[in-house]
Amino acid sequence: MLILLPPSEGKNSPESGRKLNLKTLFAASALKEAREKALSESPKIDTTICRPAYEIYSGVLYQALDWESLTATATKKGKASIVIISAIFGAIRITDVIPTYKAKIKSALWKKPLSEFLDAQPAELIIDCRSSTYAGVWTPPLERTVAVRVFDVKGGKRSVITHMSKKYRGELVRYVLLGKVVKSPDQLLALAQKHFKCELIPFTVNEPNYLDLLISA
Repeated sequence: MLILLPPSEGKNSPESGRKLNLKTLFAASALKEAREKALSESPKIDTTICRPAYEIYSGVLYQALDWESLTATATKKGKASIVIISAIFGAIRITDVIPTYKAKIKSALWKKPLSEFLDAQPAELIIDCRSSTYAGVWTPPLERTVAVRVFDVKGGKRSVITHMSKKYRGELVRYVLLGKVVKSPDQLLALAQKHFKCELIPFTVNEPNYLDLLISA
């Protein structure tokens, strides 16, 4: 299982931490050159104060995920399955030690190295919680991917939820980590139905599977 997350626009700025060490990050060799280039183009990043990504990212998705309150079994699952797409580091694990940064992702820099690396990663199921900004750097296999969408339902009509969709995606990921391992879109749907009103839209030649979370105010 692979869970793709966006980074958080909101970030904490710790007062102490470790120095950045690119050799310890996920995909250290595969993404080394792109990371060095991204860092060289962002000279204001303080790489002397770094903390685990779950301590740096402070947005609503990560608040809903609430990493530090998960069980030991759930954190083990998350360490192995969560990959965060980052403008500076490309792809990181949630426990990777990184600095606070502010940057927009550059597809021209990241699409080739990320696609080559992630295409080679085995995963029966890919749960895609990325925003459109970060989805453009890699297109996973459509038949094995479930992209999570969130809709507000009022009077039988659906409208896309934008910012707060991150909250519900964070909640879903938390339920996935706390539950039994899911290996297929149908198994993910069955788990999600315990917590949300939702439906699964099967993949086509051009689109992945979609898990639509239907939120009624």
